[in-house]
Amino acid sequence: MRNYIIADNQELTRFALESLLQKEGEENVVFRAYDRAGLIALLKEHENAVVLLDYTLFDFADEDQLLIIAERFSLSDWILISDELTPQFIRRVVYSSHQFSVVFKDGPLSEVREALGAVGRHTRYLSQRALETIITQQQEDEAPSILTQTETEIVKAIALGKTTKEIAAERFSSIHTVTTHRKNIFRKLGINTAHEAVKYALRAGLIDPSEFYI
Repeated sequence: MRNYIIADNQELTRFALESLLQKEGEENVVFRAYDRAGLIALLKEHENAVVLLDYTLFDFADEDQLLIIAERFSLSDWILISDELTPQFIRRVVYSSHQFSVVFKDGPLSEVREALGAVGRHTRYLSQRALETIITQQQEDEAPSILTQTETEIVKAIALGKTTKEIAAERFSSIHTVTTHRKNIFRKLGINTAHEAVKYALRAGLIDPSEFYI
């Protein structure tokens, strides 16, 4: 029997993962965490659990918080399941701890099953895409692309706490357009969360510290 914690804020994904885990083993016990505090509380009770986490949808400020929690609960195993993770993030997490496996939501179901089998043996699983991402990042290993004027303005808006809907309304753009800009910004800067965008904006002087209390 193994304990699993599903930490994913997409209801459909949670349901699919829970159904898969129940099929993989009837004795599996599945818990759900809806935020970082809830995840920590569950890990305190089940220190050797397998955490299935969508990092991009959870309330982690940056990868440092994730790594600290994983180190704190060293008996746990983690499967990162996301739509998209930056090459810098994947490399940092994979190189920092052997507790992390990486698969992507748009990958084949067989990869999720293989990852579950691997962590069941306390070994790491990296999908083909994750491996290719790490190799490509090692080969390139260059500074992020410079942001365009539009992207710079959107970073500033994100740092000031504005939502995608608010930014779209101010710019007379569609939500889809702003979402695309946001993805491009995160890719260029090598970040995954709005909190990291705030830190970049502060370092780059895009916002005055007095405008935002971090």
